[in-house]
Amino acid sequence: MKTIRVVTDIAAPVQTVWAELSAVREYAEWNPFITSLQGELVVGSRLEVRIAPPGGRAMTFRPTVTTVDEGKRLEWLGRLILPGVFDGRHSFQLEDLGGGRTRLTQAEEFSGLLAPLTGKVLERTRAGFEAMNEALRLRAEKAPAAFQR
Repeated sequence: MKTIRVVTDIAAPVQTVWAELSAVREYAEWNPFITSLQGELVVGSRLEVRIAPPGGRAMTFRPTVTTVDEGKRLEWLGRLILPGVFDGRHSFQLEDLGGGRTRLTQAEEFSGLLAPLTGKVLERTRAGFEAMNEALRLRAEKAPAAFQR
């Protein structure tokens, strides 16, 4: 198993960060990595996610939402062809740091037969996570403190 994890502290309350993260129809406006996300953030639903890793080719995949814990955690599982070939469990974790600050952890665990062969893909994906986290930080910090969608 291979894991990518990018942690970003944001000077905005958890509810503001969650509101921006869960407003998936607006991703095209600000998100440099996940350029499109269609579907409902409901456990068991299928999403259509388009990513554009820096230096890599854009791709679309259809993961299944596995966790939605409002204000805390969002997770989905994507698979290539069949379970166990190349699986990616993608998550966003929000931690309330107090004082109107939030820690965002975006992570993905890759497993399956093809996971060991993903060197450059993982580097590009990490760069995409970093770009997205930074863009979300900037967006949330500009939002009014009482911002709720």
